[in-house]
Amino acid sequence: MANNILDIIKEKASAKKKTILLPESHDERVLQAAEAITKRKIASVVTLGDEEKIYADAKRLGVDLSGVKIINQLKSDKFDGYANTYYELRKKKGITPEDARKTMERDLFFGAMMVREGLVDGSVAGSTASTADVLKAGIQCIGMPEGTSVVSSFFLMAFPGKSYTFSDCAVVPNPDAKQLADIAIAASESHEKLTGEKAYTALLSFSTKGSAKHESIDKVVEALSIVKSKRPDLNVDGELQFDAAIVESVGKRKAPGSPVAGRANVLVFPDLNAGNIGYKIAQRLGGCEAIGPLIQGLKKPYFDLSRGCSAEDIVNNAAIAIVLS
Repeated sequence: MANNILDIIKEKASAKKKTILLPESHDERVLQAAEAITKRKIASVVTLGDEEKIYADAKRLGVDLSGVKIINQLKSDKFDGYANTYYELRKKKGITPEDARKTMERDLFFGAMMVREGLVDGSVAGSTASTADVLKAGIQCIGMPEGTSVVSSFFLMAFPGKSYTFSDCAVVPNPDAKQLADIAIAASESHEKLTGEKAYTALLSFSTKGSAKHESIDKVVEALSIVKSKRPDLNVDGELQFDAAIVESVGKRKAPGSPVAGRANVLVFPDLNAGNIGYKIAQRLGGCEAIGPLIQGLKKPYFDLSRGCSAEDIVNNAAIAIVLS
């Protein structure tokens, strides 16, 4: 039986029998993760690069890549088609067909096109590439769903017996009201898919229901209105202080009648300062496991990794990408 949230997620991923792409085969952690994902039957794995070199690296590392599919993007019969598609997507931005071909030689972009075209169900990259490059490939090749204004991130914050979703803690420095609303919607959906729980989403502030006045609070109030108009089915409320959001007695006192106060499991921060500080306090002083950052807001999962990640981090992110696919 699964005994924590990551075990549950890995079981869900395994049951879906889908395919994950790990494009950065030149990183030994990626090869180790590919072996682990395959042997644990979390997903089928595809990686990119020169087959001879990858097998030589695997042998040197003692990694068994049996069952892992290797595609050399430079020799792929998909290369020309992907280059043409990318050119059509970006020609208004001034790129040439030759630029498009050069871009498709890069594992991040070829991999993003594989996700776009459905050859794989999601991708996890960034163990060697920057977040900016990963997001650029995802946004340009996969794109955002209609009506979504921003690509953002969330952390799954795992405490013993309880998990929360924190968003956005890694990508959008100062979202406007529309972007904050889309972050709240995406985080609510992510939480429900991963945990199986109904999301109760709090738009956080230093004020609860008008206890203070400031333009930064106005943004949160406007975001709530946008969420309610776009997704009236979601349980979202704000503006709420942190204690009013998660402590039942405080929530009843400060926001009586709120559908979220005192029971929030999705916490949406008003800006990146608050979000980044908040998740690190929970991680370092609260002792929770911070899983992420995980990218949301694209049409299909295309996840970023910290360059300091471990092979097990890649395994975890791959399982999450599969569950969200």
